[in-house]
Amino acid sequence: MNFRQFAIKNVRGNWHQYVAYFLSSVFSVMIFFIYAAFIFHPDVVHGHIHAAKGVRTGMLFCEYIIAIFSFFFILYSMSAFLKSRKKEFGLLSLFGMTRGQMRRMVLYENIATSLLAIGTGIAFGTLFLKLFFMALSTILEMEHPIRFFIAGKALLLTAAGFFVLFLFITLITLFQVGRSQIIDLLKASKKPKSPPLASKWLVLLSVCCLGAGYYLAYTMNMSNAIVYMLPVVALVVAGTFFLFTQASVIIFRWLQRRKSVYYKQTNLMTISQLVFKMKDNARILFTVSVMSAVILTASGTFYVFFLGSKEQLMDSVPQTISFYEKGLNTHDVLDPEKVRTILKEDRVGISYEVQLVGASAQLPAIGRSLETSTALIISEESYNEYGHKMHRDRPLLSVDPGHAVYVIPYTGVSGSLVETGKPLPVKINDGATELPLTVDRQVSGGSIAYPRGAATELLVVDAAQYTQLLQGVPDDKKTVVYGFELKNWTSQGDTAAKIEALVPEDMKGQFDNRVARYEETKQSMALTLFIGLFISVLFFIASGSMIYFKLFTELEEDRDQFRALNRIGMTAAEIRRTVTTQIAIIFFVPCLVGIVHTMFAMKSLGNLLVVSAMQYSLVVVGIYIVMQSLYFFAARRSYLNKIAKSFTS
Repeated sequence: MNFRQFAIKNVRGNWHQYVAYFLSSVFSVMIFFIYAAFIFHPDVVHGHIHAAKGVRTGMLFCEYIIAIFSFFFILYSMSAFLKSRKKEFGLLSLFGMTRGQMRRMVLYENIATSLLAIGTGIAFGTLFLKLFFMALSTILEMEHPIRFFIAGKALLLTAAGFFVLFLFITLITLFQVGRSQIIDLLKASKKPKSPPLASKWLVLLSVCCLGAGYYLAYTMNMSNAIVYMLPVVALVVAGTFFLFTQASVIIFRWLQRRKSVYYKQTNLMTISQLVFKMKDNARILFTVSVMSAVILTASGTFYVFFLGSKEQLMDSVPQTISFYEKGLNTHDVLDPEKVRTILKEDRVGISYEVQLVGASAQLPAIGRSLETSTALIISEESYNEYGHKMHRDRPLLSVDPGHAVYVIPYTGVSGSLVETGKPLPVKINDGATELPLTVDRQVSGGSIAYPRGAATELLVVDAAQYTQLLQGVPDDKKTVVYGFELKNWTSQGDTAAKIEALVPEDMKGQFDNRVARYEETKQSMALTLFIGLFISVLFFIASGSMIYFKLFTELEEDRDQFRALNRIGMTAAEIRRTVTTQIAIIFFVPCLVGIVHTMFAMKSLGNLLVVSAMQYSLVVVGIYIVMQSLYFFAARRSYLNKIAKSFTS
C-alpha cells in the first residue's frame, strides 16, 4: 500500500465526518455551475434572450456570494476535521510519521475529496441544468425554452475555481497539522474540563440588548428605518452572542439546582453534559442562530414581495386601464368609446368605470425636494362614489366649506406631505386663481385613480366649493381622468396591450396599464424568489452541517463517557434518550432563537410595507422547521450508530 492509497483509506475510515461537508460542497459546486452555465450561455451573452441581462446580473451577484460562503464554510469544515482527528495524528506520530508526511497525507486526502466533490457537483449540475433552463424560461415567459448548452467557460470556471479554492484552504489548514506534542494529541480528549463560568452582568446585558433590539424592530417604520436599521442588527447580534456564551450556562446551572428536574430519570446526565456542551459550542450555536435568522428573513422577504406584489400594485394603481386628458371634451390620448369597443370585441367585462372631472392645483409642500405639490381637485361626492365602487373599506369623507382633505396613494407615510390645520394658498389654473384652503388631514393609500402626473394625489373639497372652483376654470384647462377596472384583469394582458397601442407615443406618460406593470413585477419577483431559493437552501445546509461537524468532533469523547456509563448500569435505551435530548437541544435552540429574530424582522418589514408579513413568514418558518427536523433525524441516526459501536466493541 503506497502513501496515496493510505490517504484514500483514511477518507473512507472517516467518511461519517466527511459526508455532511462533502454533500454541502457538492451542492455549492452544483449551484455555482448551473448559474455559470446560464451566465456563459451564448444566447445570453449575445442578447438573444429577452430580459436576460437583468437575470445575468443577479446570478453574477449570487456567484460572488457562493464563492465567499464556500471559502469560510470549507475553512471551518477542514479545521473541524483536524480537531476531531487529534488522537489519530498522535498515534501516527508515535509510530514514526514525520510532520511533513502527515501534512502530505492530509493534502492527498483533501485533494481526493475535493476532486470527488467537484466532479459530483458538476455531474448533478449537468443533470439538473435542463430543468433549471425550463423553469427559468417559464418565469421569463419565453415562447421557446432556453436550449440545453454547457458552456466550456462555465465548466472551466467551476472546476478550476473550486479546485484552487479547496487547495488554498487546504494549504492554510496544513499549518495546524503536527504542531502539538504527541502526548497532547493522544490525551486531547482526556483532559479534564474546568467548570464553565458565566457573568450575571453579561446575562443582563444580553437581555437588555435583545429587548432593545426587539423594541426598535417592532416600532420601526418608514420614517425611522434608516436610523434604526444598524442599531437593531448590532443589538440583536450582541445579545445573541451573550445569550449562548453566558445565559445558557446560567440556565443549565439553575436546572441543576432544581432537584425535582435534575434527578428525574436521565436528566442528571443530560443536563450536566449540556452545561459543558453549550459552553463549548456557544460560538457555533451563535453563528447558526444568526445564519438561521438571515435565511428565514431573506426567504420571508422574497416570499412577502412575491405574494404581496399584486395587492400593493392594486393599491397604487386602482384601475386596470387609466388615462387623463387635458381639456373637457378632448380625446388626444384615447377615446373612451374605442376602449369600450375593444373590450366588447374581446368579450372582456368591466367591473366599473371612473370619470373624474377636476382642476390641477398647486399648494405648498413639506418634506419634499420640491416647494409645491400638485393635486387634482375633485368633489367629495365623486370620491365617495368611486370609493364605494372600488369596495374601499374606509369611512366616507365629509368636508366642511372652505376646507379640504389631501389624499395620497402611498401607504405607511407617517409624516404629512402638506401642512394641515391652517389656511394654505392654493393656485388653480396655472396661477390664474388663488384661494386659501384649510387642509384638515391627509389620507394615505386612499387614491381612486392613478394616471401618472394627473390624479396621483387628490384634493377633496365639498360640492359647493368644487362647483365654485370649476366655474373659474375654462373647459380646455380642466383635467378629465378615465379609469376602467376589468374583470379577471390579470389575464387581460393582450386586450390591455391592444388598448395601449392606440395611445400616441408622445402621450404615453398620460396612460397607465396595470396589467403590464403586474406582469413585469410578477416576473421579477418570481425570478428573485427562484434565484434566492437556491442561496437560502445553501445557507441552510451549511448551518446544519456546522452543527453536524461539531457533534462528530466530540464523538470520541462521548463514546468513552457512554461506554463507562453503560458499564455501571445505564441501559442502551437510556443512552439513546440522553443523546437524542442533547442533539435536539443543540439543533433546535439556535433554530428557535433564529425564528424569534425573524418574527421581529418580519414585523419591521410589515411596518415598512404596511402589510401583514407575519402570515407569509409563518409559511417559511414551517418549511424551515421541517427541513431542520429532517437534518436532525439524519444526524441523530448517524451519531447513535457510531455511539452504539462502542457497546459492541
